[in-house]
Amino acid sequence: MGVPTGSIYVPERVREASAETAHVHPGDRLSPARRLAYVLLLGALTALGPFTVDLYLPAFPMLQDDFGATESAVQLTLTGTMVGFAVGQLIVGPLSDVVGRRTPLLIATTLHVIASTCAIFAPNLAVLGVARVLMGIGAAGGAVVAMAMVRDLFAGRRLVTMLAQLALVTGVAPVIAPLIGSGLLEVMPWQGIFVVLACYGALILACALFALPETRPKTDRATAETTSIRHRYRIVFSDRVYVGVLIIGAMTFSGLFSYLSSSSFLFQETYGLTTIQYGAVFAVNSIGLVIGNQIAARLAARFGPQWVLAFSTSILLVAAAAIPVCAALVEGPWGVIVPLFFFMSACGFTFPCAQVLALDRHPDAAGTAASVLGAANNGVAGLVSPLVGVIAIWTGGITPLSMASIMIACSVVGILSLWLIVRPRTLGQLAP
Repeated sequence: MGVPTGSIYVPERVREASAETAHVHPGDRLSPARRLAYVLLLGALTALGPFTVDLYLPAFPMLQDDFGATESAVQLTLTGTMVGFAVGQLIVGPLSDVVGRRTPLLIATTLHVIASTCAIFAPNLAVLGVARVLMGIGAAGGAVVAMAMVRDLFAGRRLVTMLAQLALVTGVAPVIAPLIGSGLLEVMPWQGIFVVLACYGALILACALFALPETRPKTDRATAETTSIRHRYRIVFSDRVYVGVLIIGAMTFSGLFSYLSSSSFLFQETYGLTTIQYGAVFAVNSIGLVIGNQIAARLAARFGPQWVLAFSTSILLVAAAAIPVCAALVEGPWGVIVPLFFFMSACGFTFPCAQVLALDRHPDAAGTAASVLGAANNGVAGLVSPLVGVIAIWTGGITPLSMASIMIACSVVGILSLWLIVRPRTLGQLAP
């Protein structure tokens, strides 16, 4: 079975022979100012997903009290969001390859606004859970279309740089979202968070409608129309490297969301932090995600993204294992906060490198490749993260050990995928 080829890995002799006739991608013609505008707008689109997830995390204890629900039941609303996010990407991605990027984006974002409005008036946790699923589906449009648009415009080392810059913009969302959520909860009930999300979705919808041009040419769409969705899926799944980084990304996301789904209970109930203090802790740890994103771009261009992944997946395992050890040795939350910072930083190294290894190999099916990557990340994370609550039943509540156990397991699977499936030594450097 043939392995799909892209612009990411080209034998040295071929690169030398074709250097003078190298293809110029559309994004290479953009001015620095226009390129920055794309980063900001596409970053705002992608940030809708993190805001949808992170803004209401400080409200978990309030939801538990208002609805008389268990910790696991409240965490299921997060699971529903992530599953919806995964399903939405599987729909939007292939569709955007055929009809263009804008139309699926506008439809999905409209759904997000409607679902956010329904969440405001949810009378019980079940209705809120359904609204959260629909919000996840709606937020998926921005996530998958933004990645596909970047791939439409860029390739090779430029793609790494643009994905890292996009990650810098979107990295701000998880940093400030818990702070905003904590601040909102000081002056209004938890329903106010969904008012903010509805307004943000409406703003994104207006920006996409009036300021975002189509990046998928009609000629490419015509080609996609003659290629079945099944065939495009077969193309990406026949690529060993793509499958390997798909697993790495999903496991890294699952470890991250195991922390996200349990952090409010751990820090606010176990360690007694206020909502403001929790938001500050979350923000400090999320800064590591931003730092890792930016350093990863430089290292990937110089050494290759596969070797950055070799470093980052190892740090993920070491940091996750250090959480229960440091928590036992250090009194108070700092024993958890410090190793979490390194875990988040390693996530920042991992995500852009996994994305470029996956997307750059499939320029003709960027929407499909991006949708599967995002769906795997969020779908698997949504299914794995509630296991922290299941383990907590046995351990007497959310503890550093119950949280870290899932993070450790995910890190181990990611490392095995890198060395047994991706096999870094078989890959070359990024093409210019």
